[in-house]
Amino acid sequence: IKDWKTRLSYFLQNSSNSNKRKSKKAGKHRNYFRPSPEEAQLWSEAFDELLANKYGLAAFRAFLKSEFCEENIEFWLACEDFKKTKSPQKLTSKAKKIYNDFIEKEAPKEINIDFQTKNMIAQNIQEATLTCFSAAQKRVYSLMENNSYPRFLESEFYQELCKKAPISRAAQGT
Repeated sequence: IKDWKTRLSYFLQNSSNSNKRKSKKAGKHRNYFRPSPEEAQLWSEAFDELLANKYGLAAFRAFLKSEFCEENIEFWLACEDFKKTKSPQKLTSKAKKIYNDFIEKEAPKEINIDFQTKNMIAQNIQEATLTCFSAAQKRVYSLMENNSYPRFLESEFYQELCKKAPISRAAQGT
């Protein structure tokens, strides 16, 4: 669990530093705080609750990294970003990058999807649309939701986040 905390704090610190640089430009400051046990418990109600929370997403990502399958969340996030793309030129270049990083055979972060889906994507990225990765993204989401997410909820790290801090004697007034 100590290794998890170290990895997560490192990840959050680096994310926070890059966000500070970005947010100074925008005039906003984002902080990452450890969630309350109640907030962390909400993540067990739905996978989407976990993904929608910055700290939850970072914790899940650190968990996937510890299981050597962080390519799944990275692919899913890349697809979410891809779907927000407006420019047709950027759409094509992002599609090729996602394909090269996650889909093609021997890709550096190759995800586990079936041959038919890979072929369909290879054909679709020639004229990229916002939906060219939809089937693969759904498959990866399902894999994470049905396999990794339940293991995350059972992990010591998550269980630790859900524990309420013991009330000290000073706080009790004794």
